[in-house]
Amino acid sequence: MHMIIAIVNQKGGTGKTTTTVNLGSALAQAGKSVLLVDFDPQGNLSYSLGITDSEQTMADVLNGDAAIGDIMYEVEGMDVAPSFIELADAEISLASLEERELLLKKQLEALSYDYILIDCPPSLSLLTINALSAAERVIIPLQMEVLSLQGLDQIINTINSLKDVLNEDLEILGVLPTMVDRRRKLSTEIYEHIQDNYELRIFAHGIRSNVRASEAPSFGQSVIQYAPSSNSANDYRAFANEILNLS
Repeated sequence: MHMIIAIVNQKGGTGKTTTTVNLGSALAQAGKSVLLVDFDPQGNLSYSLGITDSEQTMADVLNGDAAIGDIMYEVEGMDVAPSFIELADAEISLASLEERELLLKKQLEALSYDYILIDCPPSLSLLTINALSAAERVIIPLQMEVLSLQGLDQIINTINSLKDVLNEDLEILGVLPTMVDRRRKLSTEIYEHIQDNYELRIFAHGIRSNVRASEAPSFGQSVIQYAPSSNSANDYRAFANEILNLS
């Protein structure tokens, strides 16, 4: 069993990083080998797991100055390949390289994990295209609000274009509702709209809004480690079980 999953949404603030961290932690708790790749120059994933300084990062990997195995940290039973702002500079220098869209894919091909989760930047950048070229599956975290639906069309179009050109094996695993408030009628309406208008799986275990999930990164921990009995931790464990059952 080996699955590379890109966590993608071109809109910021949808819970991409939180999802990558906590899905990874839940899969590791279930006994799976997990690598998290921080592929966002903001470095939020690295910060969320207490990695605030690293001699080498994914920028060095893309520049050819390090192998991905050289830069890893072990956190909560997962391996983590960190990134910081240098990744933005690395992206600019990649633009002139041949096969620049496949640099990450080549690095990940040599690795053996049950799950590799890639946290993508909130934009359709060369980094995101690298992640989608390397991945086999995509998870789209989506807030249940009207503006999110515009972004969903954009992501689906991007993935379909990329399948034609770079990665015919790429499939959308599903949409993960995030920051769910079940008391809001709008959440239900958007859920139903996606169900009626898209041929997409919507994961049954959406992630409820929860203050514990917002606090956890300050302590360099997943919410599963920080507040194991919180709504968020329970939701992410249930979501991880859905992923395990699909694999």
